[in-house]
Amino acid sequence: MVEVTTANIETTSGKIEGVFRKGLYIFCGIPYAAPPVAERRWLPPKPPEPWGGVRPAQEFASNAPQAPMEIQLLAPPEEQLQGEDCLYLNIWTPGLDSAKRPVMVWFHGGGFTTGAGSWLSYNGRILSTRGDVVVVTINYRLGVLGFLNLNEVTKGKIPATGNEGLLDQVFALEWVRGNISRFGGDPDNVTIFGESAGAMSVGTLLTMPGARGLFHRAILQSGAAHHVNSLEHAEKVAAIFLDILDIKPTDVDKLRSLSEQQLLNAQAEIMARAIDPKSAIGALPLRPVVDGNVIPELPICAIAGGSADNVPVLIGTNLDEWKIFAILDRNLPNLDEARLLRRCQHLIPGGDVTSLVEAYRQARSQRNLPVTPAELFGAIQSDKLFRIPAIRLAEAHFRRQQPTYMYLFDWASPLMNGLLGSCHALEIGFVFGTLDDNFTGSGEEALALSRKIQDAWAAFACHGDPSCQSMGEWKLYDERRATMILGTQCMLTEAPYDEERCAWEPFADSVLTSF
Repeated sequence: MVEVTTANIETTSGKIEGVFRKGLYIFCGIPYAAPPVAERRWLPPKPPEPWGGVRPAQEFASNAPQAPMEIQLLAPPEEQLQGEDCLYLNIWTPGLDSAKRPVMVWFHGGGFTTGAGSWLSYNGRILSTRGDVVVVTINYRLGVLGFLNLNEVTKGKIPATGNEGLLDQVFALEWVRGNISRFGGDPDNVTIFGESAGAMSVGTLLTMPGARGLFHRAILQSGAAHHVNSLEHAEKVAAIFLDILDIKPTDVDKLRSLSEQQLLNAQAEIMARAIDPKSAIGALPLRPVVDGNVIPELPICAIAGGSADNVPVLIGTNLDEWKIFAILDRNLPNLDEARLLRRCQHLIPGGDVTSLVEAYRQARSQRNLPVTPAELFGAIQSDKLFRIPAIRLAEAHFRRQQPTYMYLFDWASPLMNGLLGSCHALEIGFVFGTLDDNFTGSGEEALALSRKIQDAWAAFACHGDPSCQSMGEWKLYDERRATMILGTQCMLTEAPYDEERCAWEPFADSVLTSF
């Protein structure tokens, strides 16, 4: 039987009680902000009310309101409680001492509409233990509660910028700065890391004036600094939201009185409309907004201008990102050359997509990879949405002489007889050590890769360089484009899949912002 004891810690809001189990201290469901409910809905976060006595911190708190994901390959807890009172974080730490361990704060993905820091795939036990780091996972507001700009359509009566979810993340980082030393962590050595929408959040935090100084290193997994809404586009999404609900912009009391389910129903309609190829709102309509204040400008431009200076960056993508989304594309198997070109033209209006497709065809043919229209479209989508934005961020950062490291994850999932390849989100289980038999694959080879990745991530969190004994030397990304391949073999190579990268050079960053 595993011995479990309790552990008490005094935070800035009051005393909490976690557990000590298997050599690790675990605290769950710690409030880092007041519940954003009732009149606080759609407002920036504020500090939690102090409490007396000892507050239990041994169970995960409610997730932000959300609908189930269509593709659920990551593992949520068996019972997912939801509610607007969702601003909580969780901590795994090897010691409640003054060791000043590196701190790693995780922002989950989920398209800015789903996910939670409590999902089993993000359990911090193994990473914290192996890396001797303090791991923090958080919840933040999602969907129409976290990323809907209502300020413009309501003429300021509801001053939501559409960045409330990001403001939650900043508030959590402020909580970490004020409290993490009591959990054995170093508030002056905080690494933020995330995947997909979580990595896009990290890319945006690198540019936010309100986040400056709250973190010191950044890891971006399959997300960069492009996927934000313009203020004009955000206003269009908000108008559609009100139209769905048949609510006038002036009726803010009715807006605030809507139930969570009513909000989710309206959000579901927005997402359904977004899937329509003829839609003008894009497939990721609820996301951070360049409002000129919280986010002053397009994040990739801000990084090129120096907003992320003095923050080492580790960034990368998975080789077959799009294959997990292709499962939902019923028309993909019937794709022919003409339909492929039409799809690509929709992705890149006004661009020379014929030469782009031909570049991919030639590059893949030389590597003996499939060149069917479906395979070409998947490769182009993977690069447009994930790999090229990551490369553009890395380029912007290293050109300012800032430490930048790049990876390409090519381990293939065994699920569906390998059909998913090295798809989106597959690397998460390797980062956290939460491997499984189906999605990530298990066994000695998978375990060895997971340990190498954890060692590299922990080394980066410790001193800003992912080089370590198990992974070996990891060179900086620069004009030679040194990239660590993470898979059955881990090796440093220069400019992998460079023909495809070069094919995107004629296209501006603005092309990469659409999802």
